[in-house]
Amino acid sequence: MSFPKKTANRAAHNALVNLLLFPGLGSLRSGRRLAGCGQIILVLAGSILLLLWLFRELSQYYGLMFGDVVPEAVGWLGETGAVLFVASWLWAAVTSMSLFREASMSRAVPPLLSFSDQAEPVSASIQAALLTLPEWHRDGVVISRRYEFADFAAAMKFVNAVAQLAEQAQHHPDLDIRWNKVTLALTTHEAGGLTAKDFALARQCDGLSGR
Repeated sequence: MSFPKKTANRAAHNALVNLLLFPGLGSLRSGRRLAGCGQIILVLAGSILLLLWLFRELSQYYGLMFGDVVPEAVGWLGETGAVLFVASWLWAAVTSMSLFREASMSRAVPPLLSFSDQAEPVSASIQAALLTLPEWHRDGVVISRRYEFADFAAAMKFVNAVAQLAEQAQHHPDLDIRWNKVTLALTTHEAGGLTAKDFALARQCDGLSGR
C-alpha cells in the first residue's frame, strides 16, 4: 500500500515549499492554516515595510542631491520589516521541521493490511498487534478502548494529554467523553483501514492512562 509513502512525500514537499519558495505556503498546503496564515502575513508585512524603507531612503538620497530636502529618520521601517521577515522564515522553519519529522515517521511506519468486515481472515500482523493490546477491541476498520477514571477532572487530564500526543503524531483518535469515562477509537482514514500508526498510538495512550 502506497499511502504512507505518498503522505511522507507530500509532507516533505510542503516543508521544502516553506523553506525555499514562500514561508507559509507549505504550511497551508499541509492543512496548518493558523501557522500558514500567520507566516504569510508576517512575510508580506515585512516585505512591504522593507520596500517602503528602500523607497523613502532613495527618495531622500535623490532629494538631497537635486533639491532642498530635510532628511527624516526612516531606519525603523527597515528594521521592523527585517524583524517581521526573519520571524516569518523562522516560524516557517519550525513548521517545516515538524513536517520533515512527520515525513520521517510516515516512512518508518510500515502499513498493516487494511481490511473491512467482509475481508476475512484478518491479517496475521493485525491479529498479533491486537494481542499486545488486550483492552482494545476491533470493530471493522476501527480499534477502540474505554478508559475509566476517578472523576471528570482526571478524565479531562487524560484527554488533554491524548490531544497533545495526537498533535505530535499528527494522528487523531475519535473521542467520546462520558463524565469519568473516555472512549478512544482509532483508524487510519487515508489508508482505508488499520495501520501500525493506530496500534502505536493506542500503546502510547495506554501508557498515559497508567492502566
